[in-house]
Amino acid sequence: MYPTEVTRKRFLCEDFLLESEFAKILYHKYAKDLPIIDYHNHLSPEEIAHNKKYRSISEVWLAGDHYKWRAMRTLGIDERYITGNASDQEKFQKWAETVPYTLRNPLFHWTHLELKRYFHIDTLLTGANAEEVYFQTTELLQENSFRARGLLQKMNVEVVCTTDDPSDSLEYHKLARQQASSPKMFPAFRPDKAFAAENPFQYIAYIGKLSDSVGFDINHYGDLLRALQNRIDFFAENGCTIADHGLEQLFVFTVGKYSPELLFQKLMFGQSLQPEEINYFKFHTLLELCKMYHAKGWVQQFHLGALRNTNKRMLATLGPDTGFDSIGDYKQAVPLAGFLNLLDSTDQLSKTILYNLNPADNEVLATMVGNFNDGSIKGKIQFGSGWWFLDQKDGMEKQINALSNMGLLSCFVGMLTDSRSFLSFPRHEYFRRVLCNLIGKDVEKGELPADDKWLGKIVSDISYYNAKAYFNF
Repeated sequence: MYPTEVTRKRFLCEDFLLESEFAKILYHKYAKDLPIIDYHNHLSPEEIAHNKKYRSISEVWLAGDHYKWRAMRTLGIDERYITGNASDQEKFQKWAETVPYTLRNPLFHWTHLELKRYFHIDTLLTGANAEEVYFQTTELLQENSFRARGLLQKMNVEVVCTTDDPSDSLEYHKLARQQASSPKMFPAFRPDKAFAAENPFQYIAYIGKLSDSVGFDINHYGDLLRALQNRIDFFAENGCTIADHGLEQLFVFTVGKYSPELLFQKLMFGQSLQPEEINYFKFHTLLELCKMYHAKGWVQQFHLGALRNTNKRMLATLGPDTGFDSIGDYKQAVPLAGFLNLLDSTDQLSKTILYNLNPADNEVLATMVGNFNDGSIKGKIQFGSGWWFLDQKDGMEKQINALSNMGLLSCFVGMLTDSRSFLSFPRHEYFRRVLCNLIGKDVEKGELPADDKWLGKIVSDISYYNAKAYFNF
């Protein structure tokens, strides 16, 4: 006979994802209340500096969120309700209708965590209650405590590091610093366009923009390097200590195989480079940049493995970063080792965080970091947290397990949002629960001693203190 009642936990209860008593102790006593250091995201510095008020939950929650967009498209929802000209309420209605169908996708957990943590809404979002939730949240968003900085403060965010192009004036970072308000906001240097040699006409336009920002003409490759050093100095003056890069893979060549000056001149004359020439230009420029970072004592981050803009029809219609990217299967190990070794050979390898998008590369990166940890700095080379398609429960667990098996989990600098949304910060809570649950399971199985002070300190370090020390915040 089947039981008439099934024993089950209440969805999203205070012990959500915590499967043992020891996991509950670790999370509630040592992780839950720690501040958040979000050292990589795509938040708008302007919205933070101006403490933006949002007209509706659609503006703050759906706009720019390609995770949600992909789910809606999969369900057959017309683009008008995703990136089109439908009203905020119509877009929210279609998202609410989508939510029940996202079960077992991290969107289901994130959606309800975010509604609960920011708006104290504890009901499941559906098409039936969409109107009620829309007006309830939109009304709250008109209060001062629900403006951009207020939303960050609600999640106990201490530091946010935005992602900024070298040509950026950083005017909003300056404004925010003058206000001396919380959280602290710092820029992160993202120079991808400076070596994006695939399209010469786009490159020429970017070089013009960079020239304007530095106040001198960039006519030669040496001028480009001088301009990048100029901007690194400027970013450093404005509190920057991090550089970030989004790459399919790193490349390594014998220095001098091609002349970077000749390649630069070809680009500036509108001539397309051959694939190997493009890769060399990326390699050489990035190598020079990494030496500049080391001289500043910066942390460098490499996000590896995204296959971007796969749907050319939709790229032409909507542009990049609209939800048409996927995991790539690039070869990472040999060129990554070669590139890091070139920097290490001259003692110019900065603190480095490596992120992979292909889970098949977990063990590659987990072992790679050990090759270049030289005892000079605790956790100098880091295997970064589950990123993009991998920042969900299964992806986090696999990253933590690979790091634990092949490195030192205790030195890990923990989670980040990598998000464009001011409502995404419960992802830190999600990560902390996953972390505590894994360690709690080990205790339950007798694989770790039940010492909550010792294990609690490690959990606290990973959740907050390691990042605070690593980035010198």
